[in-house]
Amino acid sequence: MEMETEEERKVRRRQQLEDMKKEKRRTERLYRAGAVAASVLAVLVGIGAGIGAAMFLHGHEAEQRQESSAGEDRSAAPGIIGTGVSGAAESNVIGEGNPAGAGMTGTGASGEGEAAEGDLLARGESPGEQDPSAAADGSDVPDTGRKRKGDRGRREEFDILRASRVIPISGAAVADIPDPEAEDSPQENMVSTAPEGDTVSAVPEEIPQNPAGAETVHSPIWGAHETAEKVHSPIWGAHETAKTGNFGEEVISKYGILIDVWDGEILSEKRARERMNPASMTKVLTVLVAAEHLTEEDMDRTVQITQDITDYCFSNNCSIAGYDLNEEAAVRDLFYGTILPSGADAALALAEYVAGSHEAFVDMMNAKLEEMGLSGTTHFTNCVGLYDENHYSTVYDMAVILKTAADNPFCRDVLSRQIYYTVPTQEHPEGLMLVNWFLRRIEDRDTHGTVLCAKTGFIDEAGSCAASLSVGDNGREYICVTGASSGAWDCIADQEILYRTFLPQGQQVTE
Repeated sequence: MEMETEEERKVRRRQQLEDMKKEKRRTERLYRAGAVAASVLAVLVGIGAGIGAAMFLHGHEAEQRQESSAGEDRSAAPGIIGTGVSGAAESNVIGEGNPAGAGMTGTGASGEGEAAEGDLLARGESPGEQDPSAAADGSDVPDTGRKRKGDRGRREEFDILRASRVIPISGAAVADIPDPEAEDSPQENMVSTAPEGDTVSAVPEEIPQNPAGAETVHSPIWGAHETAEKVHSPIWGAHETAKTGNFGEEVISKYGILIDVWDGEILSEKRARERMNPASMTKVLTVLVAAEHLTEEDMDRTVQITQDITDYCFSNNCSIAGYDLNEEAAVRDLFYGTILPSGADAALALAEYVAGSHEAFVDMMNAKLEEMGLSGTTHFTNCVGLYDENHYSTVYDMAVILKTAADNPFCRDVLSRQIYYTVPTQEHPEGLMLVNWFLRRIEDRDTHGTVLCAKTGFIDEAGSCAASLSVGDNGREYICVTGASSGAWDCIADQEILYRTFLPQGQQVTE
């Protein structure tokens, strides 16, 4: 049997990668077609419900008018002057639809008040919302009646629209997209490029697609400039107090820390300063270092996805954003592709653009760690988070890195986006949809606040981990980092438990 040459092996791997991408695109098209049909059905059902609601309201108004007109048995002859409650009320009712009451006038304070209230109820409004332009003496009641007919017609039209209110279909259809973090696959947010044995399960959440032709709104990019003397800002840190607690037995993660950012107090911790593998939490520092070395002008430039990048992702079974070989990716999009789907292809392209090579960029990352005072306990050998004995950190250090990144306005926007759409390219005319599944899944959990920023990670050697920043009900910021959990869902549950246990609930903002 002949041995496969290196060139033949590369050709075979490239072909496998292209086949997998074609299958992924075919699956996405099937999902989108099904979602279009479901959305159209939802619109039709909503319109039917709206028509039914409008007919019900119209019948209800007719009953009210009949009850009001039956309250008094008066002659409807022109020139009659109604006094008190019944006179004013009857004048308004007849003026709305009875030509025999063309000359009726309501007088008396109580009569005017009741008439106005009856008029409001007939329109489906509550007392106290009267039109100030209505005549107090009722002399213009016939004209008011004719105007109210038009108002009622417009109101019925509004009721139909309100009752049938649904999310409109615009551009690409809503689709259920593959979820790499389903319970049977506890990987982080990823699209695996493994040649075999990798399955993707459907996700129940509906993700809105980017409207066709919609203008992309970019957040301002933070930039830096050189000065005569390099001055470093004080590094944020946290400390234990007498109140610092331990994790409960219900928390599965082997490492963890929860910090009150405002006070720098550690609320709870577990092996917080012991060495662990940060997996793709590494990418928080990746985007921070890149952002500090780029300008707004750089954001609009493009980077080519090279053969070295795709080979690296394939051979190491990395999660990817989904770029094709030789695709020209916008630099701005690479930041979001690095964080939301934890794309190694985006991270590597960003590193090469900033430093010229992956190795040179890693040197910049370690220089940043030294600047932050973390080089003694954290060291990186790659920008994506692959396992290596010399690639390590602590949950405390990752909390400091996340805090520093969140202080950068552009990085904060990247870390807080739940969904992002890349600019269209020749390979992806509709752009790529990038999703931060951790943020989407924890937003409905009881965390006594709102989780704003997050980055997850997973490798076989270290399990699931996550770093997040939350704003509590009391308005204060908190950072939670957990590591070595048994799965993606358990990692989310651990952070929910920690936030719920140590954050106060429903308190006002404190200084």
